[in-house]
Amino acid sequence: MDKPLMQDDFETLYAYNRWANGRVLDACRTLAPEQYAAEPAPGWSSIRTTIVHIAAATDGWLRGITGEVISDMPTEADLPTVEAAAALLARADSVVTKFLTGIAPERLTTPVTITGRGRTATLPPWVVLRHLVNHATYHRGQVASKLKRFGVEQPETDFVFFAFEQLQPKS
Repeated sequence: MDKPLMQDDFETLYAYNRWANGRVLDACRTLAPEQYAAEPAPGWSSIRTTIVHIAAATDGWLRGITGEVISDMPTEADLPTVEAAAALLARADSVVTKFLTGIAPERLTTPVTITGRGRTATLPPWVVLRHLVNHATYHRGQVASKLKRFGVEQPETDFVFFAFEQLQPKS
């Protein structure tokens, strides 16, 4: 864990994360508002609940590693639509882009204390950055299963599909 980390690794991971989130959000846009907010099966949370969780957690953790104290997290009432969640994810993307611009590797490995929602965590930013991509991947998989329940084709969001798309010759 003491090895220097490459900044472009995070730039690539977050480019992938934006791409994958965009594909899932596009699939969610095909739902009727009632479907977006409904439980796809008894006991399963709604697609909206999961999308809001991805967006709120991503935004909160990223603002936390920049030193901002997070006093509250957006709720489903704050983000009732796919577009509202997409806007929060866009804000989070701008936070991570700004954070990574010109950052020294030492800053990625220097622990920071993150305070929010009555909790405090002290972690190096690289841990949070990697966690968020992993966290979003996990929950996008849940959304894919829920979309299938509504008859919506599940978007391919594996990293390898991102790489195929990025590495194809441009015509």
